[in-house]
Amino acid sequence: MKKVTGVIIGLLVIAFGALVIFALKNKADSTADYNQYNADAFIAGNEYNGGIDDHVKGNKDADVLLVEYADYQCPGCASMNPRINKILEEFGDKVGLIYRNYLLSYHQNGTAAPTAAEAAAMQGYWKEYADMLFANQSTWEVADVDERGKMFADLFMNVTEGKGDLAKFQSDMEKSEIKKKLKFDQGLGDKIGISGTPAIYLNGEKIDFSGAKTEEEFYTLMRNKINAALETKQKVAE
Repeated sequence: MKKVTGVIIGLLVIAFGALVIFALKNKADSTADYNQYNADAFIAGNEYNGGIDDHVKGNKDADVLLVEYADYQCPGCASMNPRINKILEEFGDKVGLIYRNYLLSYHQNGTAAPTAAEAAAMQGYWKEYADMLFANQSTWEVADVDERGKMFADLFMNVTEGKGDLAKFQSDMEKSEIKKKLKFDQGLGDKIGISGTPAIYLNGEKIDFSGAKTEEEFYTLMRNKINAALETKQKVAE
């Protein structure tokens, strides 16, 4: 019953979007000139994002590019993640997704979780760790400082199959570069007016999931939008 209820809740969150929220505005980097960056495209490491590239699933140079702003502790984002992964797998190199952090002010571990994901990324395990964070959200979302530290470390060793450097992972979580990355992503989201998560854009257009009240309707919506964008790209190429 709990599993069924969780699926229903997840679908409702996707259908109507996450609760409209206010981001923690002081997370954004007020020194960065966001006008010089194209929020709809891949952004490489630079002086403002700590030298950390955008995180990508699939092909960053794909004809159709999705950009997602999400919070690892957001229930709607956790529900969205496996569905987005399925769409990306279905379309292969034709579609890519750029993931950016957009932290919600009221989440207890909303900063710690992306910090851990960024530390895992420094050893090449961003996608695996991000997927694991979303899948195990209910286990760490209300954990205190000591508990979450152990949980994040255990998740890291799990996704790396024991091959990761745990000491480096833990020390990397303290790096200023990661703090810059989180602030930079937040600023990009603020620039385009993010009001809640998950927020997903397809070639610059925000996707409205309000009409997708079931899982199948979600997939139909995504497939239709992606196929339409691919057809448009093909026509332009001709």
